Amino acid sequence: MVEFLRKVGFSILIAVVWLGITSIAAIKGDNAFVEGDIRPGNILFYIWFVISIILTIRLYQKLWKQ
Repeated sequence: MVEFLRKVGFSILIAVVWLGITSIAAIKGDNAFVEGDIRPGNILFYIWFVISIILTIRLYQKLWKQ
């Protein structure tokens, strides 16, 4: 039971950290929305988004397979 709660807590922690980092990069950096021309910041943000969501999902799969 304790191991299950650890997994749940770790999953929530990873989700909050990922969401925080991605939200700060998107909103503070003004990279989430393309207004006018596509800037290098927009491209880097979306590359970061795709790579980080894939790695986060793989981490969840590894965590919950145990």
